[in-house]
Amino acid sequence: MACQGIADIPGAERPAGQPSAPSADCRTVVHSLGETEICGQPQRVVVLGPYLLEQVLALGAQPAGYGDHMVLHQGDYTDPARQIPYLGDRVTTQPVNVGLAYQPSMEAILGVQPDLILSPDYNAGQYATLSGIAPTLVFDMTGGQTHLQEIGQALNQGDRAQSLIAATENRVKAAQAEFAAVVAEHPNVLMLTSGEGQTFNLISHSNSFCGALVNDLGFQLIYPSGLQEAELRTPAAVSLEALPELNGADSIILLGFNWDSPMQSTAGAEFTNHQLNRLKQDWANNAIAQSLNATQAGRVYFIPAYLCLGFPGPIGTELYLNELKTQLLAPSEPHNP
Repeated sequence: MACQGIADIPGAERPAGQPSAPSADCRTVVHSLGETEICGQPQRVVVLGPYLLEQVLALGAQPAGYGDHMVLHQGDYTDPARQIPYLGDRVTTQPVNVGLAYQPSMEAILGVQPDLILSPDYNAGQYATLSGIAPTLVFDMTGGQTHLQEIGQALNQGDRAQSLIAATENRVKAAQAEFAAVVAEHPNVLMLTSGEGQTFNLISHSNSFCGALVNDLGFQLIYPSGLQEAELRTPAAVSLEALPELNGADSIILLGFNWDSPMQSTAGAEFTNHQLNRLKQDWANNAIAQSLNATQAGRVYFIPAYLCLGFPGPIGTELYLNELKTQLLAPSEPHNP
């Protein structure tokens, strides 16, 4: 695919002073929907989703436009540190809010005048429209896949991408040693996300970065009997009544989320409480949950799902590992009914 831009849209005009794409320094980037040619150094990047924003920031680039996965903020990101969870303090621009990652506003994206768009593959149906605005790369994020090499290639940061991949692998290896004693003593972990009503969604080693990293640390994730490997690739539903069948879990990690309303600030404890308070209350008030061995032993841990579901790359690995260390490596306090 040739380098594209706003001038390629019928009836659209390139803003005065905006240069045409250079013919030199072009490279072809392979992505989920084919191959796209990127020329020069992208300067105005629209990023759809925190999973891709994380990788852009790790590579030293900044977003000109951004769409979050959840409605956490209305209006443009004039104060990113308070408006973008976990990553906002790394954003030095004031990105245009282009809507939700899976339902972006084409009008807002056009207003950014981007020279590169990064999108998850659930926008595949809008690929032609996005590509008419700027060169667009679409990535499959299933199971927490990262695409650091491809994004690095697009941003002319291929060497940096390789260094980040190596550093992340070393960070995980070091963490394996730190967790070894806990893994030996409490190897079995049940991981769930909050679902609808009395139902949870199962986290496995293959359906998300959340479970994959815990598995890489040496823990054994436990699942309902009879589930085949193929069924573990998507989050299976687990009812509250079925939890006693999983009482072999030494520890339970509950990943909570709250998509109900925008927030004044997504910084620090405010965001964590917004995501977890309801789940913590429901767990504390449920007799079945309170009867489980892990609850009685004080080994139930609450983590915002956004933290690991949203950031499968190098920044997310560091943040998620730090959260796991803070909670799982601390002495357990027996449950007091």
